Amino acid sequence: MIADELLPNQLILDGLSQAVLIFDPQNHLVAENAAARALMGSDLKLIRQEGWPAAAVLFNSRALESVEAVRNRAIDARYPVRFYVYRTGERIPAWMSMLRHSSDAAFTMITIEMPDWTALTDIVDSYLKEVAEVVSSTRGHVDLIEQITRAKGNENLLRRVGGFTRLIHVHMHRLGRLTQLMDRLEKIRTGRVREQVAIYRRKVVLQNFIEDFLEAMDEDTLVDPESDAGDPRKRIRAVIPGRIAVAASTEHLSYVLRDILRNAIMYSMKAAPIKVVAYAHPRENTVQIDIIDEGYGIRASESDRVFLPYERSRQPQIMAEFGYGLAMYLCKSEVEAMNGRIWFESEEGVGTTFSIKLPAWSDDSSSG
Repeated sequence: MIADELLPNQLILDGLSQAVLIFDPQNHLVAENAAARALMGSDLKLIRQEGWPAAAVLFNSRALESVEAVRNRAIDARYPVRFYVYRTGERIPAWMSMLRHSSDAAFTMITIEMPDWTALTDIVDSYLKEVAEVVSSTRGHVDLIEQITRAKGNENLLRRVGGFTRLIHVHMHRLGRLTQLMDRLEKIRTGRVREQVAIYRRKVVLQNFIEDFLEAMDEDTLVDPESDAGDPRKRIRAVIPGRIAVAASTEHLSYVLRDILRNAIMYSMKAAPIKVVAYAHPRENTVQIDIIDEGYGIRASESDRVFLPYERSRQPQIMAEFGYGLAMYLCKSEVEAMNGRIWFESEEGVGTTFSIKLPAWSDDSSSG
């Protein structure tokens, strides 16, 4: 057997299950592996261009300890130091090591574990399917009970049954919404949202899409059943030029618009107007959609919480409405999966504007 033929270093790196990034003493990225390319996606291009500063910005997001502090610990310790990074909402274990060359120049190596969530994914998929069937069946029974209560009979009994059906309706609505949120969260966590967006990306003419979207809003309950929102369509006015089109997944764009409009409706007075405006940025080859409300607004001290998962504003008007604190986090992830950006501007007592910027449709959009 031939034993003196060495494998190339890159081949060995690509065979590792952990993501590996190696930076030279000048902070340039000098080595990466296949797992790193799978984990980092398009962010790796920025790291290749900018080196360590770009990696530090990405890994410092939501981190309890900065990666600079971790690197200083690794230099002093002279052994791998454990820390955590966040990717697509996951807290992932990682290690940082200092590789010293014969010249005593230190290379920085980051290894990031790639946890196997297959079993959890299967369980969540089963749960979501089962709950969806229960919700659908229960809603059907509620409709039947409501038909019975409309018939003449014992008024006291009918009132009591009516109260029960109302309670069931509220809980089924919330369970159905939570199930949908979990389904979206699971697709983001496993990376499937980007695969779906790539598969279903198409030309979306915004004027037609938003017109159909608003007409269909009364087909399901947009806001929580305990919220007195009136007819939300009467409050919404859309100003969309006819020729503007974006490259997007209609399913995910619907999720995002529905969640932002739900917040605009719930967190404003019942008659307050809401405006949906779109316009093109030809130089950027993008389209911007603004959802403008005249609601309670977001306090400056609460603004950092808006896109975090399981976080809700502590303002009294917002806490009074039922919610899970997940929608805006999901919206941000789904907009970014469509190669877009989402942000907001708000003033307490005046209102809030949420803005979405998406790629404009071009002839080669379908191939991207």
